[in-house]
Amino acid sequence: MTSFFISVCKDSLFNLFILYKIIYNFAKNIPLLLSQNFINHVRIPENNDWVIFILVGCIFLFIFMMNIIERDANLKDFLLQKYFDASNNLPSWIITSCVTALTLSVLASQYIPVIPKFVADLQILGYQLNKFGFTLATIVFFYATKSILGFLFYQSIGDGKKWSIFYFTATKFYFVLSFLMIILCITHYYFPIDRNKSFLYYLYFFCFVFIFKVFFYLFHRNNILPEKWYYKFLYICTLQIAPILLLWKVLFL
Repeated sequence: MTSFFISVCKDSLFNLFILYKIIYNFAKNIPLLLSQNFINHVRIPENNDWVIFILVGCIFLFIFMMNIIERDANLKDFLLQKYFDASNNLPSWIITSCVTALTLSVLASQYIPVIPKFVADLQILGYQLNKFGFTLATIVFFYATKSILGFLFYQSIGDGKKWSIFYFTATKFYFVLSFLMIILCITHYYFPIDRNKSFLYYLYFFCFVFIFKVFFYLFHRNNILPEKWYYKFLYICTLQIAPILLLWKVLFL
């Protein structure tokens, strides 16, 4: 009985070996059609979860600002409130500046041609800056330096009290701009648009925003710019036009 079972196993293994050789020779000499014409149609979508995390964080910052810092103020009251009726202006300005820097970095980082080598080689706790990190660091440094120079400018001309009125008024402008930036970020990352062509439209948009901001500062009822015309001209040239050109050169040239 045992010898019969062993004989059957040997025959089965021999038959499997013969079948394997037949299939192997067939596959080697006659390529299968599927192996020649198969195309992988699986598309790996771009992972933009980091954009949602940043935008949701920005919205929560604004909610915190409106409910806690501005004491449950609604949007209309916040935008139309007068300087002498407002409180906690500095925290609101800081939060609005942070949201503006974040949203602008999210949008602009996609068009950065290359990260400078000395920045790419820099490591902090084993991490390197990507395009978003480089853009955010540049914009934060840009706005911080611009704000410090603006404060020193008002102090140097003997009009230091107007500085607080200036950043109170600028907060309203950048608050509205931040919401526009959030809409642009959502459109850019989650709608089927041509990103190469849209860059030109973004450029037109920011040129319009810059020109509007200059006139907003010049003709605002709070009179946030210095009274003398040459101080106004000096401020616009040195603290509005020149920093924008420098930021453009650092990021895109």
